Amino acid sequence: MQDDEHSTKTEAAYRLLRRDILTTRLMPGAPLKLSVLRNTYGVGWTPLREALSRLEAERLVTAISNRGFAVAPVSRGELEDLARARMVVEIPLLLESMDKGDADWEAAVVTAHYRLSRCKIAPDDPSDEAVDEWDEKHEAFHTALLSAATSNWLLRFRSTVSDQLRRHHRFLGLSPTMKAAAGQKNGYEAAVAALREAMAIEHHTALMEAALDRDVERAKKLMIDHIGYTLHVYVHTEDGSGGKLAARTGRVKSPTAAE
Repeated sequence: MQDDEHSTKTEAAYRLLRRDILTTRLMPGAPLKLSVLRNTYGVGWTPLREALSRLEAERLVTAISNRGFAVAPVSRGELEDLARARMVVEIPLLLESMDKGDADWEAAVVTAHYRLSRCKIAPDDPSDEAVDEWDEKHEAFHTALLSAATSNWLLRFRSTVSDQLRRHHRFLGLSPTMKAAAGQKNGYEAAVAALREAMAIEHHTALMEAALDRDVERAKKLMIDHIGYTLHVYVHTEDGSGGKLAARTGRVKSPTAAE
């Protein structure tokens, strides 16, 4: 009974920390002090340490010699690398899913798309609740698209890449664009427009239709375009700030320096 209770506490700590890392409520690079985490989450020392070790194995947390743990950093270089990894993993999964998908798969894709279409996008409602809901429904839509695929290893790799991309998206693209635009309208119109395009339902609809029509070439092209939207948002956000936004975060390079 005691082992079960300990396991439950560790799992609870793991899930809470993981959620807040993926949604960037715990910011990239932020120190993870056990005393602070214990007070915040109401979890004991041992479950916290075990949860942090699990998250380190997932590369969501880094161990710092003699200094404990920190949230794993983000960077434009890693965002680009993750986008390439997503193409390598997700496009074959999409094609396999299109090939093997049956009527139940089609119904799941249509349902997930409908639920995503009901969400407000960040330029219209930047609240945490709205962003969290869109993020959840967006992930569910892509999961549905791939749900007829049977390659367990590719699906596992895809889940890892997706989690990392979600926090890169929020930290490098979505959050800076919305905060910067709210405080200084001039110069950020292109970034907000790019964010609106990235979150728009229309290209998700086009991707759904291509998948359901089993149009392989169109589905591949749409997926490649779709994967590129986030970097497009980040570049426009950085351009709007004249490079100052990247300098303030201390975690990303300017487009010129990254080339």
